[in-house]
Amino acid sequence: MRKILIFFSVLFISYNLFSQELNCEVVVNSDKVVGGSTQVFKTLQSSISEFINQTKWTDQEVKLQERIDCSMVITILSQSGSNSFAGNIQVQSSRPVFNSVYSTPLFNFKDENLNFTYTEFEPLLFEANTYESELVSTLSYYVYLILAIDADSFELFGGDKHYKVCQKITDQVENPNAKKGWQSNTSKINRYHVLNKIMASANKEFRRTLYQYHINGLDRMAEDKKTGKETIFNAIVDLKKIYNNSMSSLIFRVFMDAKSDEIVKLFSDGPQTDTRKLIEVLNRISPTNASKWAKIK
Repeated sequence: MRKILIFFSVLFISYNLFSQELNCEVVVNSDKVVGGSTQVFKTLQSSISEFINQTKWTDQEVKLQERIDCSMVITILSQSGSNSFAGNIQVQSSRPVFNSVYSTPLFNFKDENLNFTYTEFEPLLFEANTYESELVSTLSYYVYLILAIDADSFELFGGDKHYKVCQKITDQVENPNAKKGWQSNTSKINRYHVLNKIMASANKEFRRTLYQYHINGLDRMAEDKKTGKETIFNAIVDLKKIYNNSMSSLIFRVFMDAKSDEIVKLFSDGPQTDTRKLIEVLNRISPTNASKWAKIK
């Protein structure tokens, strides 16, 4: 009996030491849907949460404290029949800053093209080499995008293997050009274009900025705030290298949707830096945030 108890204790400890990769808060908001049962949305929220948080997405051993904090807020705008839904999904992720209680935002994206079918209590299962459903593909795509961007912030081009899984998911979608979220033959922002732009060799400077900004910038500020801040300054300014690239505008939007408020806060606080060049670059690559950049002193 004692041996059995020890065995299960070891299993319990192992499970808690090495767990799944994400700590994802899932919210399904159905306030816009008139009539029908609300129970299916509660079940959907629970199913998605279990799917994301209990699936082993990589072969890495991840400790509980190393799980990536993220969220997915799904807003259902309409329902057709009993199992067809349309709406949007807001995806966010963050990571801790070394020697700090601060978590820095990494990804903040609102996908307006969420369309899927779901039958209550149907299992959500991910298989890397198989297209399961629109819902599974969309959720899995964002899981691997979160993993990729997080890895890029710790290691130069560290997210390569995760971006490749994203690409595989995209390639396996059935009849993608009939689905707004996956269309390649459109100029509108969608999953296909976000991934395509991030992975483009012409936009590698964006991924280099992710690495420098976090590892040599934010992560160094606890020990040397001035040097860390200068590194962040240079990493942002270096984004101008891809400014004239026709593929870059979406990249700047992805970056600034996550980072604009943080950048304003960083450069409105000490130690003082000559921010004229930084503001010039920020206004060029992200003019929609001009009112924010005006707050930098």
